[in-house]
Parts: sequence; C-alpha cells; structure tokens
Amino acid sequence: MYGCGRGRRLEIKQYQAAIEAVLFAAGEPLAVSRLAETLELDEETVVRLTEDLKQEINTRGGGLMMVRLEDQYQLCTRQEYAGYVRKALDIRRNTPLSQAAMEVLAIVAYNQPVTKAFIEQVRGVDCGAVVQGLVTKNLVEEKGRLELPGRPLLYGTTPDFLRCFGVSSLQELPPLPQQADEETGMVETTLDEVIEENDQTMAE
Repeated sequence: MYGCGRGRRLEIKQYQAAIEAVLFAAGEPLAVSRLAETLELDEETVVRLTEDLKQEINTRGGGLMMVRLEDQYQLCTRQEYAGYVRKALDIRRNTPLSQAAMEVLAIVAYNQPVTKAFIEQVRGVDCGAVVQGLVTKNLVEEKGRLELPGRPLLYGTTPDFLRCFGVSSLQELPPLPQQADEETGMVETTLDEVIEENDQTMAE
C-alpha cells in the first residue's frame, strides 16, 4: 500500500506516531484536512495512515481507542474504563437524556439541518428549552440560517453525537421507521423503538 523497504516503513511509523501524538494532545476530534496540513501530506494518504493506526490501536487492548467521526478522528478512553476515569478526575456521571430530548435528537439526526419550528411541528409542543439543552451538551449545534424571513437558525448533530452513539457517520444510524410493506414483509417500527434501541448508549 505504501511501497516497500525498511526506510519507507520507518517513515510510515513516524507519520503514524505523529498522528497519534497530535490527536492525543488535541483532546478533541481533528479533521483529516487539518492532519494533512500538519503532516504536509495529501488527505488520501493521511486517511490510509490513520485507518491503519486506528486498527492497530483498537486491537492492542490498551486503555485508549481511536474513533472516526465523519471526516474527523479522535483518541478517547475505552468505555470499560470510564468508571476509573470518572473517579480519578472526579467527573460526575452525565444525567441520562429525557424522553423529550431523545425525541428531539432523533428528529434532528434524521432530518438535519432543521429549524426549531420544524422540530416543534413534528412534536407538536414548544422545544426551545430542549434544543438549548442539547446544544449545551454539545450533541446539537447551529448549522447556519435558513434563507427565509427572520432567517431562523438551522440545527444539526455534532461529532460528540456520533461518538456517543458509537457510529462513524450518520449513514450508520438505524433506518428511519417505515410502514409495514406486504411485499417485503417489513414490520412497522416507531420512533420510540429507535430511541429505545440507542437509549443505553446515549446514557453513558
């Protein structure tokens, strides 16, 4: 993939070590474009290097793991050691999201970018406080404004949302609820079932 020879292998390991160091120091997701600029490499090469590094880190059984969040990468601790991390850093466990928050989050995730008015139209109730709470938790963020009178804010999910759900991209989310189809035998599902399926993951 990268050529051959001891010198080439050493160069690859050096680049991967640099990627690991940068992600560790950043403490947050970094875009492939940022890594490429830092390493002075093209983005395709950086993705190959980082994917191989991710495979290595995630299979060596340490306390850290690497995740891909759309076009970003992040180093984080493994879930099974979360208790030790919380105890050492005196971090209080996050309060699980309410049913209302989960419903709003699902609406945003599957329809983004959306306005608050759209969310409220779907749920039938005021959602201002719920949306703001999700923004505070960094699960939802502003994605610009809609070009309509009043220019309402548009909302979408964040990389933290992907990390909390344990997926690399929105395409990995469960399919939208669909009506039963006689030809395919598909069973009708509801939004509540999708939320319930992911509730435990979001509560961590």
